[in-house]
Amino acid sequence: MFKENEIEQLAKFEFPRQVSGSKLCIADFYCDLIEGKPTDCFPMQAVTMGEIASEYAQELFNSDKYSDYLIFHGLAVQLAEALAEFIHAKIRDECGYSDFKNISNKEILSQKYRGSRYSFGYPACPKVSDSKTQLLLLDADRINLTMDESEQLHPEQSTTAIVSLHSKAKYFST
Repeated sequence: MFKENEIEQLAKFEFPRQVSGSKLCIADFYCDLIEGKPTDCFPMQAVTMGEIASEYAQELFNSDKYSDYLIFHGLAVQLAEALAEFIHAKIRDECGYSDFKNISNKEILSQKYRGSRYSFGYPACPKVSDSKTQLLLLDADRINLTMDESEQLHPEQSTTAIVSLHSKAKYFST
């Protein structure tokens, strides 16, 4: 994709800067181009529990098994989140930050590892429609992950994120 002295732009994302406080922006957690060459990577991820989870949840709901539906739905959502956290750890490991092997659940929950993952729709990257671009870049059709015209991910128990591996990358709101 990169040619000598030429960079092909695949996509563009715009992130807002905080208007007060530390005045952070997700872009702060990536390096600039040096002499026209990238000095950082821009990992992205997409995970899903698959259509089978959505179908089973709908089956429980349609059978008036509301307690079972709520428990299963909550479990499927949390499993998607756990898978996203696992993939984030794999990204850190593949990029040379193998902290996930010796980190406790408490440390994971308090983000005591290098980097952060950010999902479109949250204050630091509020433009949900950017998920469409992200899904295209990730070829998310391979895992049957799509976004509808109302910008909802399908299957429902899915999540996407961009990842920063910067040592100071943490969650923040705008």
